[in-house]
Amino acid sequence: MTRKIATQGKITVLRIAIYLRISQDRTGEGLGVTRQETDCRKLAERLATERGVALHVEVFTDNDTSAYSGKRRKDYERLTVSIDAGQFDMVLTWHPDRLHRSPLELEHFITLIERTKTEVQTVQAGLWDLTTPSGRMIARQLGAVARYESEHKGERIKAARIQGALAGKFHGGMRPYGFESDGVTVRPDESREIVRMYEEVVAGVSLRQIVLELNRHGVPTATQRGPWTSVAVRDIIKRHRNAGWSSHLGEVVGKAEWPALVSEDIWHAANAVLNDPARRTTPGNTPRWLGSGVYLCGVCGIAQLRAGVSGRGRRPSYRCAARELTAVSHVSRDAGQVDDLVEKTMVARLERPGELAELVDEHGSAGVDVAALRLEQATLRQRLDAVAGLFAAGEVDARQLATASATLKAEVSEIETTLASLGMRSPLAALEGRDIRTAWFGIDDDRTDGLSLGHRRAIVEKLLTVTVLPAPKGRRASGAYFDPNFIKLEWKR
Repeated sequence: MTRKIATQGKITVLRIAIYLRISQDRTGEGLGVTRQETDCRKLAERLATERGVALHVEVFTDNDTSAYSGKRRKDYERLTVSIDAGQFDMVLTWHPDRLHRSPLELEHFITLIERTKTEVQTVQAGLWDLTTPSGRMIARQLGAVARYESEHKGERIKAARIQGALAGKFHGGMRPYGFESDGVTVRPDESREIVRMYEEVVAGVSLRQIVLELNRHGVPTATQRGPWTSVAVRDIIKRHRNAGWSSHLGEVVGKAEWPALVSEDIWHAANAVLNDPARRTTPGNTPRWLGSGVYLCGVCGIAQLRAGVSGRGRRPSYRCAARELTAVSHVSRDAGQVDDLVEKTMVARLERPGELAELVDEHGSAGVDVAALRLEQATLRQRLDAVAGLFAAGEVDARQLATASATLKAEVSEIETTLASLGMRSPLAALEGRDIRTAWFGIDDDRTDGLSLGHRRAIVEKLLTVTVLPAPKGRRASGAYFDPNFIKLEWKR
């Protein structure tokens, strides 16, 4: 077999591309590919020494990527392009199945190796000669065996997961946030964050505000790779496991062996909020001021005030974003002073004796028989199963099945909506049993120990309509520029 050894002056250099891959990285630490690289580098050094040449190594890595799933392997693609360009004399990998488990992919690789005369070596199987008929036959046989093992393993795993889910067991995989790697033992610090996520969602706090606070406080994710995102928080809130349910393919199949972190009512309520089609889902910046998108413009009456700074050394001001659509000059006001007025007004009201308790009680579930609703819900689902059984037995036709199913499903949906509403919480509940002023503003200068911005925004939206009115320019008689008389505060309840 002809070898292509590059030369640099009088020094002969063996150019080796090391390819590393591990199918599943449970810890996110890349330890599997690190071990592979150590073995591959030792073999590369030995081969270079045996041939009396210098060594140049470049490493290509696809971590946590299966060669069988069809998921794109970016570094493998980069490797084949480099081989095709004649940049390497040898490809070195830990085992042949690190390169391929797909027969079709193997055939493309064989064609590439034949054309470029590139040598292939492995730590576990030695020389992988793809330039001879016998070598290619062995490679194809190994590929077929690997494919069979993957398919067979997949069937075993699938069956085991179904059986485990029905028994309420953890079926493995990456460590779920809020739990240890066994999927059962609760991690107190993470579980507290999960509970807080649910409480804030059912209290009206947006996902983006929750994400802002998580990243602001430096709360690590399960893998500790990258910051929190709205998608990550949404995925956690939608997980059945947090309510103590075992699920398979997104469907609840029974009670789980691990403890519930939140009640079923809270879980249903939070997911009802996320699934509400009326929720605003358009992209945009996360509000960083109390009144952004909440306060009304006194000219157009639209909640389009946004805080920004224009001019060197100037303080942030609320300006109406709708002003660009008209020729009329809209309002502009010092953001810090408006927020200070609104917050002090809000806290002053909530500090009145009995005021907080009365407002929180509006979210009570008095008069609702939860047990009866759950029993009715279970009965309706049994009737749905019974109707499906009658259709399978030929005792009802498709039209009758569709009519009965639609009626029963509508009744189930109505009960689910009622039960979900019971899990909703007033954003004011976070202040119960606490000193209102301290809980709202916090003690630290950065207010990280007080109510989160998202929570304060939810309370303001619930209780108060704030309208920034047009005001005369210049100083007032008191010498101040800001005049609270041009901020209209109206209680909603």
